[in-house]
Amino acid sequence: MSASPKPSARPARNHFSSGPCAKRPGWTLEALKDALVGRSHRAKLPKARIKAVIDKTRAVLGVPADYKIAIVPASDTGAVEMMLWSVLGARPVDMLAWESFGEGWVTDVVKQLKLKDARVLKSDYGKLPNLADVNFDHDVVFTWNGTTSGVRVPNGDWIPADRKGLTICDATSAVFAMEMPWDKLDIVTYSWQKVLGGEAQHGMLIISPRAVERLESYTPPWPMPKIFRLTKGGKLENGIFEGDTINTVSMLCVEDAVDGLVWAERIGGLKALIARSEANLKAISDWVAKKNWIQFLAEKPETRSCTSICLKITADWFTSLPADKQAEAAKKFAGLLEKEGVALDVASYRDAPPGLRIWGGATVDTADIEALLPWLEWAHSEVQAS
Repeated sequence: MSASPKPSARPARNHFSSGPCAKRPGWTLEALKDALVGRSHRAKLPKARIKAVIDKTRAVLGVPADYKIAIVPASDTGAVEMMLWSVLGARPVDMLAWESFGEGWVTDVVKQLKLKDARVLKSDYGKLPNLADVNFDHDVVFTWNGTTSGVRVPNGDWIPADRKGLTICDATSAVFAMEMPWDKLDIVTYSWQKVLGGEAQHGMLIISPRAVERLESYTPPWPMPKIFRLTKGGKLENGIFEGDTINTVSMLCVEDAVDGLVWAERIGGLKALIARSEANLKAISDWVAKKNWIQFLAEKPETRSCTSICLKITADWFTSLPADKQAEAAKKFAGLLEKEGVALDVASYRDAPPGLRIWGGATVDTADIEALLPWLEWAHSEVQAS
C-alpha cells in the first residue's frame, strides 16, 4: 500500500494529551500575572483566592449547598487515597476496575489496607463490569470515566438512592465534561489538570453529608498520615473546606484554576463545557464510522468517553502482528504525529492495549480535532507501508 499524501491543514493547537491537558483557548502566561506569589497561603488575600476556587467550583458544577468542597494534596491520587484510608473498613467494599487507575485503587485496598471483605468486580479494557452485580449495602469505589480505557459509566441510574454504603467516585477525567448526579455520589475526587486544563499537584475533594457522617462516626484501625486527616476530636475540620488547606498550595496553580473556572463561566458554564466535549467525541465518532481500520476501544457507544477518547487499530496488517510488534507499530504511529507537530502525547497509556488516546475535553477546539483526523489516516498509511 502506498502512503497517503500529507494533509495540508494542521490543528491550530496540537495539545491532545490526556493529562496534563490542553489549556483553555487563548491561554497565555499573562493569565497568571496577578498570582499572589511570595505570600503565605494563610494570609487574607491568598486565602480568599483559594476560597474563590471552591466557590466557583460549586457554582459551575452545581454542587449541592450541603456538600463540602476542599483542595487537598497530591492531585486526584492524593484525594482518592485520602478517602480510601479515611472511610473504608466500616462496611464491606465493592471495588470496580476496568482500566489502570481502577486497578490501582484495588491494589491499595486489597494489598495495602488489606481489607478482607473487599470484593473486586473487574472487566477487560473496553468493557464495564456488570453494574447490576454491585452490592450497595457495601461501600463502592469506582472511576466515572476510565482515563486509560476511554470507557465511562453511561449515567448514575445504576446507583440506588437508598443505598446503605458510600459511593466513592474517582471522576478526574469526567467532572466538567459529563453530568455528575450528585445525589448518587458521596465522595467525588478530581484534579485541576484534566478538563479545565489546570496545573498539577492539587486534588479536589467533594463530599456529601453521608460522607461527613462516616468521617465523624468511624475511626480507621490504621495510622493516618497528617495529609490524610480531615477530622479532629471526632469532628470534621471545617476550615479545610473553607480555604484552610492541609498543606501549602501553589498560588500560581490556584490562580490558574481560577482562570479556568472564569473561562468556564464566560462560555456558558457546565452545559457549554459538556457540549464542547461531546462535539469532539462526535467528530471522531463520525470519522471512525467511515473507516475500516480503526475502532473505539470502548465496545458500546453509550460507554464511550468524550474526554479520553481511546482508539484501537483493527486493520488485518496490525492485528496479525505479534503483541510486541503491535506496540512498536502503535508507538511509531504516535511518534509520526508528534514529529509532524500535529498531535502531542497521543499514544495509548502504557498499561492499555496499543493504540491512540486523543483528549477531547472542553479546552480542545473541535476544529482542531477535525484537522487532526486526516493526519491519522496519513500516519496509518505510513506505518502500514513501512
